Amino acid sequence: MNETLSQKLANLPDRPGCYLFKDQTGKVIYVGKALILKNRVRSYFHTSRPEHPKLTALVRKITDLEWIITDSEVEALILENTLIKEHKPRYNINLRDDKTYPFIRITNEDFPQVFVTRKIIRDGSQYFGPYTDVKNVRFTLKTLFRIFPIRTCKFDLNPETIARGKVSLCLDYYIKKCQGPCQSLQSREDYQAMINRVRRFLKGKTDDLVKELQAEMKSAAESLEFEEAARQRDKLAALEQYRNSQKVVQSDARDRDVLTMAREDNEACVVLFKVREGKIIGRIHYFLSNVEWQEEGEILEQFISQYYAATDDLPQEIMLPAVIGTAGLVEQMLSDRSQRRVNLVVPKIGDKLKLIGLGQKNARYLLDDLRLQRQKSRDFVPHAVNALQRDLRLESVPRHIECFDISNIQGTDAVASMVYFEDGKPKKSEYRKYKITVKDSPDDFAMMREVVRRRYTRILQEGKKLPDLIMVDGGKGQLSSAVGVLRELGLDTVPVIGLAKRLEEIFRPGLPEAQMLPRSSSGLRLLQQLRDEAHRFAVTFHRERRSKRTLVSELEAIPGIGEKRRSALLQIFGSVKKIKQLDTETLIRDGKIPQSLAIRIYEHFHPKN
Repeated sequence: MNETLSQKLANLPDRPGCYLFKDQTGKVIYVGKALILKNRVRSYFHTSRPEHPKLTALVRKITDLEWIITDSEVEALILENTLIKEHKPRYNINLRDDKTYPFIRITNEDFPQVFVTRKIIRDGSQYFGPYTDVKNVRFTLKTLFRIFPIRTCKFDLNPETIARGKVSLCLDYYIKKCQGPCQSLQSREDYQAMINRVRRFLKGKTDDLVKELQAEMKSAAESLEFEEAARQRDKLAALEQYRNSQKVVQSDARDRDVLTMAREDNEACVVLFKVREGKIIGRIHYFLSNVEWQEEGEILEQFISQYYAATDDLPQEIMLPAVIGTAGLVEQMLSDRSQRRVNLVVPKIGDKLKLIGLGQKNARYLLDDLRLQRQKSRDFVPHAVNALQRDLRLESVPRHIECFDISNIQGTDAVASMVYFEDGKPKKSEYRKYKITVKDSPDDFAMMREVVRRRYTRILQEGKKLPDLIMVDGGKGQLSSAVGVLRELGLDTVPVIGLAKRLEEIFRPGLPEAQMLPRSSSGLRLLQQLRDEAHRFAVTFHRERRSKRTLVSELEAIPGIGEKRRSALLQIFGSVKKIKQLDTETLIRDGKIPQSLAIRIYEHFHPKN
C-alpha cells in the first residue's frame, strides 16, 4: 500500500457516501456505497476479509481512492448507480445490454404521438418498457392503434399551427383512425383523455377499460348510433384478444414485478415478470457479469438499483427469491421515486412461491442457452478453414491467418500491408500498414524481410498470440525471405506459405515443387480472398502516399518555395488545389508572400496566362 493511499484511509470520514477505487493509471475500477465510509472502505484492507481471487485481485490493484459524502444512505445508493453508469468499473456488477431494447414512447405534446423507440430522450416524454420480445411490442402497438384513434403524423400540432391550418386532414381521418386534431375537430382535452386511457392500457390496467368501452357501446346503441356502437364492439374484441394472450397468475389486482435469478461462475441471468391486474403482461431478462464474488442479495440489489433508475413503471410490490440486506434502503429509494409505498417481498408458500419458481426456471434456461450459443460460436469453424487445414496438412486449424503484400512502383513510395482473418473472415481492427524504409530500389525480397521482421519482433515484445498460418503474396523468393526472418526470430515452427498469382501455386518451405489445389477448393478460395484483400489494402495505402508526395513536390518545384514556405501555404489555404485557383493579389494578401513569389506561383499553375 502506497503512502498516499494510507493517508487517505486514515482521513476517511464517518459519514454515508460513495467511494471510488482507482488503479495506477487513475482509472476507476470499483464503486461502492457505505453508511459509514471509514468502516466500509478500511474493511477491504483488513487481513480478516473474506478470501476470494477476484476480491484479492481488486485490492491488489487499488493505488488511490476518492469518496463523495452524502446526507443519507439512500442518496448514496442513487449516487452509486450514477457513478457505475458513468465510469463502468471493471469489478462492479455489469448489467449487460448487447442491444438497446425498444420502448413505447408517449411524447410530451398537446396532442402526443405514440410510437416505438430505442432512444430515450428526457424531454418530459413517458416511456413504457423495455420490451425484450419485439413480437410482443409490435402486437401491443397494433392492438393500441386498433382501439384508440391516435394520430400517426409527425407534425408539431401547437395552437399556432392548428389556427393557421398548416396541416390538412389525411386518410386516417376518413377511415376513422384519427379524429382530426390538426383541424380542431378534436379538442386537446378529449385527446388527452384518450392518451390517459393509452397509459392505463400500457400499464396493464385493462379491466376498467373493458367496463368503460362496454358502457360506451351500450350508450351508443341506446341512442341508435349503431355505427359508433359497432366501433366500440370492435375495440372490445381487440382488447379481449390482447387480454386473452396474457397468463393469469394472481387473483388480486396488485401491481407486482417478480425478480428471479440464475447464476453460474462469473455470470448471472435476471428474469423480471411484470404482473398487472393478476396477469403476466411481459417478461424481461438481463445478463450480468462480474458476479462471482458477490452474494445473491448484493446482485439483486445492484440490479434493482440499475434497472428501476431507468424506468418509470414502478410496481407496488417486488417479489424476490432471497432477502437482501439493504431491503429497507431500497424500499425507501423506490417509494421516493414512485410517490407511493413499494414493498420488497420474499414469498414462502403458495402461488407466489410457484411464480418465483417459474421465473427461476426461465432464468436458468436463458443462462444455459447463452452459454450454449457462446460455446457453439467459439467452437464453430467454417468449412473453408477446415478445408484449408486438410489441403495443407496443417497440424492445427488455421483460425488466425496473417497475409503480407508489397506495393511500389520501381521502388518508390514502397509500402506493405498485413491483413488478418479470423475464422475465415477479415478482422479489420487487426490490419496493419507499413512504410518501407529498407531501400528505394525495387527489391521485393528485402521489403518482405523488413515488414515480416517488424511485425513479429513487435509481436514477441508485446507477448501477443502468434497466428496459426502466415501467408505472403508471391512465389519462392518472397517465401524464402519471410522464412529466413522467422528462423532468425525463433519462429520457424509457425506454418508459412506463399501464393503465386499466375497459376495460383502454393509454395511451402522444404518442398521443391509447388502445390496445386483444385479450383473448386473452398480452402483455395479463402487464400485468394486473403491475397486479394492484402493487395487492395496495400495499393490503397500506396496511392495515398504517392498522391501526397506528388502534391507536395508540385509546390516545392516552384523556385523560392522550400519546406517551411510550403507548410505555411498549405496551412493557410488548405490544399494545393485551392492554391491553384487563387490570383496573385489573394496570394500576396492572405499568404503574406512577396509579389515576385506570388507571380511565380500563379505563372506555374497558369502557364498560358
